[in-house]
Parts: sequence; structure tokens; C-alpha cells
Amino acid sequence: MSNKSDAQFPIWTKAYSVFEQIMAIVGTDFRKLRHDPYELFARMVQPIVWLVIFGESISRAKVMDTGSVPYLDFIAPGILAQSMLFISIFYSIALIWERDMGVLHKILVTPAPRSVLVIGRALAASMRCLFQVGVVYLLSYLLGIHLRFELIPFLGVILIVILGSSIFSTLSLVIASLVKKRERFMGIGQVLTMPLFFASNALYPLEIMPMWIQYISKLNPLTYQVDALREMMIIGESSRFGIGTDFLICICIFFLLVIIATKLYPKILY
Repeated sequence: MSNKSDAQFPIWTKAYSVFEQIMAIVGTDFRKLRHDPYELFARMVQPIVWLVIFGESISRAKVMDTGSVPYLDFIAPGILAQSMLFISIFYSIALIWERDMGVLHKILVTPAPRSVLVIGRALAASMRCLFQVGVVYLLSYLLGIHLRFELIPFLGVILIVILGSSIFSTLSLVIASLVKKRERFMGIGQVLTMPLFFASNALYPLEIMPMWIQYISKLNPLTYQVDALREMMIIGESSRFGIGTDFLICICIFFLLVIIATKLYPKILY
């Protein structure tokens, strides 16, 4: 009966098999976190420092024109995006460790397509970033930031965080496949995170940037993630580019990076 059903619905059967393989990779990552949950709590420090110390200080100084919303409200989505960026960009250091320990060889001999392994790792990284959503929302609420709590916008926040973290974790996978050494990977990761963060609209509006930085910012996927988060998180904020445009650009970048990472993934062994 099962074979007959598989023959009648080959596309659905294949899709379910791919889904199972992806979830197996995500489940493996969850088991790692269960044995070492302190990483999640350590990540809480970053948004607290940025919102409580940096945000409150700049807000009181009144040196940033953020329109009709307070500065603290303005940067809350940017701090969530920053937390997502920092977690995701260093995620694939575990890939280099797995290669050195011989674990990666066993994974790569499985029949799962390389693209499935790449997407599975991207989603595993995004699950870690979802913890930051709860941290930033709770902290924002305690600081009196005007949050939106409607269901649809909140689901949109979840989706853009998953998509954004998938982009940067896949970029991280590309870097890990090219450099192959943990020390070099850490160095490149640190070089990338600051320009990506500061050449975005996370801390200040695009309008106050020099024109040449505005052009760079519009090539930065983090800009579109923050833009979408602002409308979906904060009362009184609206997307500069449009929510549909933000999601479309992020989806296109993610699929492009998946294609590149799929090509490079086996090369990490050599």
C-alpha cells in the first residue's frame, strides 16, 4: 500500500523525505544545545548592553533624528537583527570542528543531497536566533518600547528572523568551506560583522548616511531585514522599501547563497 501511494504521489513523497532529512539536521543541533544551554544565556548579554546602555544613552542625548518614534523604539529591531547576525555569522565554526574530528566525513557519505545539508544547517542556526526574539521583546517591553503584539506582525518577525539568520549562516558556511581553519574563519567573521552592522539602518536612518554609504547599505541584506522588522515590531514605524520587497530580496539572496554553498560544501574536506 505504501509503495502504491509513493508511486501515485512521487513529488509529495520526495518532499516529505527532504523535510525529514532537514529536520534531522535541526534535531541534531537541538541535542547539542540541550547538553550546553549556557551559550543561549550568554547571548542575552549583547542585546541588553546595546539597548540598556547604548540605546538609553543616545536617546537621552537626543542627537539622532528618528522622526515620530523615540530612538530606543527605532533601534530595537536593529538590535534584534544584530543579535541574529552575530550568532549566524559564526555558526559554521562548528563545521570546521566537525571536519577536524572526522564527523563531517560521516555526514557527507549519507544519501542526503548537499543542498539539504546546507538548508538544514541554515535552519538549525535560525532556531538559535529565535531565542533572541523572546529576549529582545521582553527587554523592549520592560524599557517601555511601543511594541506591536498582533499575531500576523509577530509571525512576520519570526519569518524574517529565520530568513535573515539563514542568509548569514549560509554565508558563514561558504566562508568555512573556503578558509578551512578556525583561526582564519574567526578573523574573517569579525571583519564581516562590523561593516554589515554599521553599513545598515540598524542604528540610524539611511538618510543621515553619506551617499556612498547609502549605496553600500542598499546592497546589504541586513538593511532589508531591519526595514521589515521595524514595521512589524514597532507601533508607528513603516517599511521604507515595502515588506514584500524586503522579503523578496532576502529570499533571492538566500537561494543564491544556498547554490554557492552547495557547490563548495564538499570541498571543506580537502
